[in-house]
Amino acid sequence: MSLTDIQYPSTARRIIHIDMDAFFASVEQRDHPELRGKPVAVGRDQARGVVAAASYEARVFGVRSAMPSVTARRQCPDLIFALPRFEVYRAVSAQIHEVFRRSTDLIEPLSLDEAYLDVTKACASGVTATEIAQAIRQGIKSETGLTASAGVSFNKFLAKLASDQDKPDGLTVITPRKGADFVASLPVARFNGVGPVTEAKMKKLGILTGADLREKSLTFLAEHFGSSAEHYHAISRGIDPRPVRPNRIRKSVGAENTFAEDLTDLDEAVARLAPIIAKVVKRCGEKDVAGRTVTLKIKFADFEQITRRMTLSAAIRDPATIMAVARELLVGEFPFRKGIRLLGVSMSGFEVRDSQDEAQLELF
Repeated sequence: MSLTDIQYPSTARRIIHIDMDAFFASVEQRDHPELRGKPVAVGRDQARGVVAAASYEARVFGVRSAMPSVTARRQCPDLIFALPRFEVYRAVSAQIHEVFRRSTDLIEPLSLDEAYLDVTKACASGVTATEIAQAIRQGIKSETGLTASAGVSFNKFLAKLASDQDKPDGLTVITPRKGADFVASLPVARFNGVGPVTEAKMKKLGILTGADLREKSLTFLAEHFGSSAEHYHAISRGIDPRPVRPNRIRKSVGAENTFAEDLTDLDEAVARLAPIIAKVVKRCGEKDVAGRTVTLKIKFADFEQITRRMTLSAAIRDPATIMAVARELLVGEFPFRKGIRLLGVSMSGFEVRDSQDEAQLELF
């Protein structure tokens, strides 16, 4: 019996993954008609700036999130920079979530522009998950003027893969009979939970696609990937038992340092960020995660504490990019109103795999 012939229980979980298309850049193009159809980068056009998001017109030139602004300008001389307006993006995100709530209360936000929805209960009335996903996309378009891509499937792993399959403004459905074969055809780099370090390790072992991963035994995977073996063994077969968690705790990886003497010089403060970021990168590597949001923590000499953060449209964990973002956040506070006694950097905005065991469920 092939994997595509497996008969699943009739009880079905219906999961939708919604991912807004070039969210930050699309909001800027919506609000500034002169930017429509042009290559746009959200970020600061300066030597130490970082691209937070890029429009699809800019992506044609290789401009991408987390790229240094100077590199983006070199890639696309006609690139237009728009300063980030995170308060606007948060307001639009709230509108989008209102659209979600018309279909379900089981919403697991991953970031301002991305979320999982469990619409199993809504489908009990006879409407399909595909119809709900289409209605959500139409509602978002009608109320915000923005497009969203959606993936519909019987688990979170496949729904997320599906939403990325036909961007922008796409809708892809992966049914249980198609799930295993769909996974088999993809490069492992597309798999949520397989970061750059793991991808490189898999390639050395001859694992390039989902089909290659499926061929490896659980014993082999445990030998090379330790506690992650069961997860990789499952997703290579299109299996993901994680539930949609509306109250999911946003987890982060970070480090900080308290200084013997207060810092008042910008260059010295930037230099002190390097070892902190090195610890963060090491911890991200140990967990094999990358995050979209960089948060800078500053505690002043009088113990007043502030945080500043920047969210990118793609996950990162390389030290140079984290440093560029953290430096930009620190520069925004200079000249320092008081001496700095502590600096901290953390990464968040990534998914943490759920180790709970649940039965695999069927869609449709």
